[in-house]
Amino acid sequence: MKFALKTTAALCLLAFTLSPLQAAPPAPDKALTQPADGITMHAGYAKAVGRMAYLWGWPMVNMINRYERITKAPRPGLLGGILPAAPRGQLGMLHDYITPSETFVTCPNQDVVYGLGFFSLDEEPVIIQVPDFGERFWVYALYDQRTDQFGHLGKPYGTKPGFYLLVGPNWKGEKPAGVEAIVRSPTALANAIPRIFMDDSMEDRAAIQGKINQVVAYPLKDFDGKMKTIDWKNTPDIPVPDADSASGGETKWVIPEKFFDQFPQVLATVAPQPGEEALYAQFRQLMDLAAKDPAIKQALVEVAKETEEEVIKPFFQWQHNGRPAGNGWNRSTNNAQFGIDYFNRAGTSKSNMFDNRPNETQYFYTDFDETGAPLNGSNSYTVTFAAGQEPPVRGFWSLTLYNKLHLFSANDLKRYSLGTKNKNLVRNTDGSLTLYVGPASPGKDQETNWLPSPKEPISLYLRAYWGKEGILDGSWKPPVIKKVN
Repeated sequence: MKFALKTTAALCLLAFTLSPLQAAPPAPDKALTQPADGITMHAGYAKAVGRMAYLWGWPMVNMINRYERITKAPRPGLLGGILPAAPRGQLGMLHDYITPSETFVTCPNQDVVYGLGFFSLDEEPVIIQVPDFGERFWVYALYDQRTDQFGHLGKPYGTKPGFYLLVGPNWKGEKPAGVEAIVRSPTALANAIPRIFMDDSMEDRAAIQGKINQVVAYPLKDFDGKMKTIDWKNTPDIPVPDADSASGGETKWVIPEKFFDQFPQVLATVAPQPGEEALYAQFRQLMDLAAKDPAIKQALVEVAKETEEEVIKPFFQWQHNGRPAGNGWNRSTNNAQFGIDYFNRAGTSKSNMFDNRPNETQYFYTDFDETGAPLNGSNSYTVTFAAGQEPPVRGFWSLTLYNKLHLFSANDLKRYSLGTKNKNLVRNTDGSLTLYVGPASPGKDQETNWLPSPKEPISLYLRAYWGKEGILDGSWKPPVIKKVN
């Protein structure tokens, strides 16, 4: 499947671009010939172009549909008591770790307190507040419609507390008095996902509340220079009549049958990156013809369903994400700064949407043990970090267990990850650290180091926030996963 994806993408891109080895650049006074008007396009050609359009546009249609869903919230709060949500131009915040019933995004993190908000920044610039977090790790990940991060707000950047103005690519105005800086998104549609580290202790849960209550966003017209607060812990929940069930996996954000109805919106609102002009020209011609020819439109519906199954769906397997990292793990590549890396953008959007930049976080993930056998929660495993070989980070690290849907399966300990946040991990006499994965306790002495597993296929996922050199240059290797006989 990986070969088929690369071949399809390569053929399409070859058809849409000029290689400098094949043709000289056009003379300055002669425009490059564009796709011809008035043609009769046969279904086979339409499907070839449509296949690449589906792969290329899938993350951006995904973003449109998440925006539409979340901004229906009547006020900032938690949808169904689970998911942060808010009207357009605002954000909602959790007050504790995310729960197993969350289905908005796969591979959630139980080391941070999350927030979420969506914006239309050309139409409505947004103020986002940064409290004084002191020594606590935090980062506000700001995503454009392509799912690339923009701006630099967080502990790794030495961001000052205060007010920051988020604007779109076409916004024109002056920085208001009292605002630290203007942060410009390359696209009008954007979202923010604050992440604030929290220890797994009642003391830190109490200590963090005053800070997260100042993590607030609102339209520029409401800015008065005063820090606003929302008591997130006591904000009434927002009812969800037709809530998605966690047993069904992540909410289906891209519907193949509707994709090409939404795709023109992407072409109209997301400007080409350098080198993408040829893709846009082909895609726009295809959309013009589909609007006039029902046979072409039907061919695109068929290719959308095929591409979803053959190209997008396999990305849910970790072996098709990122690049090998050693010991059977893969690691994220170009996360949240994808540019024209369509392979990794699509893979991340399907499997674990909303990664942080590589300097903020590196992700390591696997579905296999050291022998290459698929991980299954019916078995027991050990994951041992040699002395001094825990992930080298300035922020924090964690090992998370996910079920076959890349979500949490509820357990009696309410424990889904272990790492820096856990102050009671027991190290071995030689200084190494062994974490235990399995359906039954490894014994009272090791229980603090145990991740309970559901009896089904599982994945393991390492996060390294604000990594040091070994994380950034790839010299650090994730540990071997051993099955316990």
